[in-house]
Amino acid sequence: MPPSGSPTLSIVVPVYGCAGCLETLAERVHAAVAGSFPDYELILVDDASPDQAWPRIVELSARNPHVRGLRLTRNFGQHPAITAGLAEAQGAVVVVMDCDLQDRPEEIPALVAALDDGHAVALARREQRQDSAGKRFGSWAFYRTLQWLTGVAQDHGTANFGAYSRPVVDAVLGMPESNRFFPLLVKWSGFAPRVVAVQHEARSEGRSSYSLRRLLRLALDIALSYSDKPLRLMTLLGLAFAAASVGFAGYSVLQYLRGDIQVAGFTSIIASIWLTGGVVVSSLGVVGLYVGRIFLESKRRPWYLVQARTGPGPRHGDG
Repeated sequence: MPPSGSPTLSIVVPVYGCAGCLETLAERVHAAVAGSFPDYELILVDDASPDQAWPRIVELSARNPHVRGLRLTRNFGQHPAITAGLAEAQGAVVVVMDCDLQDRPEEIPALVAALDDGHAVALARREQRQDSAGKRFGSWAFYRTLQWLTGVAQDHGTANFGAYSRPVVDAVLGMPESNRFFPLLVKWSGFAPRVVAVQHEARSEGRSSYSLRRLLRLALDIALSYSDKPLRLMTLLGLAFAAASVGFAGYSVLQYLRGDIQVAGFTSIIASIWLTGGVVVSSLGVVGLYVGRIFLESKRRPWYLVQARTGPGPRHGDG
């Protein structure tokens, strides 16, 4: 039976590289939530998936009135795709999950129920991750680095999978920065979270698009967009070198007055110049990265562009 009016539950799923499991995803979502939320909507956001997911989404939307599709013009990335789905979502509660079925649809009712008692966010914590050792280590290292950069506690067992009340969704959509990282935007909003332990499944199809190189690039983008710690570290490094230079100069003068130094060493001078020059150039490079980030933000380009959609138009407008 098709949903009528505004749904009470929206489920946002960015789609990339998982076209083959979309039908199973829709079936499992329906079995998990239709009893409690007969008017739910499932929003599938095609982030230029390389496996031609859009025809499958259109087919599912035609057969299942609960399914809505959104196709972006190109690959904008997972977090802009999540933002696109949030802008489409009409439910009082919005669930965000991955498309590869590692996030189990059967956990959705427990996450939604956890929003009671004043909690506006319910995050799924994967107790036993069904990933390779390399991916688990990469995830752990990424979140540890993120915690160090931002000064905000991070849990590598949680990610995007969770339930979010409408005030949280509206707050995230109201944040204007172009570099979107959904978990940090939610944390910054300050709404009280509740963590729910969930089961984690092995990936049913394809492979993760987050390679080590892409994780490192994401970490750099986050460092430049959400933290000024690199700038402060370069300042401390400069002060340390200045203090070391003063100490070395004083020591050299003392040695000269004692008669221990007759001719200044060429090697030590060249080494000092190269070392100091390297620190200066590195500092300028860090500042340049921040200036570049400011330049990108100043363009005020949209977070994403929509090429096609199935169902009604967006709640908040494109991008």
